[in-house]
Amino acid sequence: MNTPDAESPRLTQWGLTRLIAGHISLHACMAGMRMAAPLMALREGYSPLAVGFLLSLFALTQVFLALPAGRFADRHGFKRPVGLAVAVASSGAALACALPVFPVLCLSALMTGGAMGAASISLQRFVGRSAQNTTQLKSMFSWLSIGPALANFVGPLTAGLLIDLGGFRLTFFCLATFPLMTWAWVRHTRELPAVTVAADGKKRRAWDLMRQPMMRRLLLVNWLLSSCWDVHTFIVPVLGHERGLSASSIGAILGGFALAATGVRVAIPLLAAHAREWVVVTGAMLSTALLFAAYPFMHSAAAMATCSALLGLSLGSVQPMIMSTLHQITPEARHGEALGFRLMAINASSVVMPLLFGTAGAVLGVSLVFWTVGGAVALGARSAWRLRPPPKAAAGSTPAAL
Repeated sequence: MNTPDAESPRLTQWGLTRLIAGHISLHACMAGMRMAAPLMALREGYSPLAVGFLLSLFALTQVFLALPAGRFADRHGFKRPVGLAVAVASSGAALACALPVFPVLCLSALMTGGAMGAASISLQRFVGRSAQNTTQLKSMFSWLSIGPALANFVGPLTAGLLIDLGGFRLTFFCLATFPLMTWAWVRHTRELPAVTVAADGKKRRAWDLMRQPMMRRLLLVNWLLSSCWDVHTFIVPVLGHERGLSASSIGAILGGFALAATGVRVAIPLLAAHAREWVVVTGAMLSTALLFAAYPFMHSAAAMATCSALLGLSLGSVQPMIMSTLHQITPEARHGEALGFRLMAINASSVVMPLLFGTAGAVLGVSLVFWTVGGAVALGARSAWRLRPPPKAAAGSTPAAL
């Protein structure tokens, strides 16, 4: 990671707040669409299979656009990619308002999901480059990671209220204005100086990043922990149903997980100077493995809620540490590509893993799914421990160009 020079604009607390607000606005548009579009499809008589296909489109676009979006951000900086994402997301929601039929809802899902992913890459790249040191990296990414959690609350709640108040067209129209608020928040942000890339005559390919052992370990660890998040979200309702828990109890269990994950991200900036990324991630993987081993033995709602909250604390601590490590081990000129790799892996997991978990749960039982994933995470803890940056990266110099 480079230490910004004296002419680089420093990202103030108010500047970071504006970026978080912009992130919330754009993410809330996608989250609201993800709630409203399937609900409209169900009310129009479409099957659960069709609705599942619609939902998968929100993540599917990001799998294919993540790397191109990362390269685009590396070339053009922050505001141009975000401006394009704002236009695409707003247009996607507006299309659903103008013509609320299933094929158009699918197109809207592709547009809003892809725009949110591209904007997130640009935003994360900008914040990472703005940090003055590794302590700031952890602190700033902790604050930034609160945005999606709030957006996942604001977007669906707003969409639900608007649907009851004025129907789906009004909802889609209002959601189309959310990305415009993003632009209002971020348009005065000062761009960072462009990164100079050495002209050595070599053509740089995105997959060259995978030759770096640290990058491979990081993506493996991130994929394992993202799978834990997916398996918890997917399996807990199934396990709760098997235990005879009410829908409100299951919702409270999942809500406790989300609150704990958000709470630990609020606390990380206070501890950033003392937290070591590889130690936190390794501890999170080992504690997650233990909690997954214990989860099937939790039979009451209170016991499951306790386990869920502890799991939220564990998994919620990971993202800021992963993002901090990524920016330390990746050449500054290729931060966007590295972020694209990460987003591609996460969304590919979100598309594929629920299908795999569902099949495995039906054949083997949900308890075995918990234990299998927990065992894989425990084995992956060794890779997490080896994520300790080399001395020169930890000291603030740039990794060798790939």
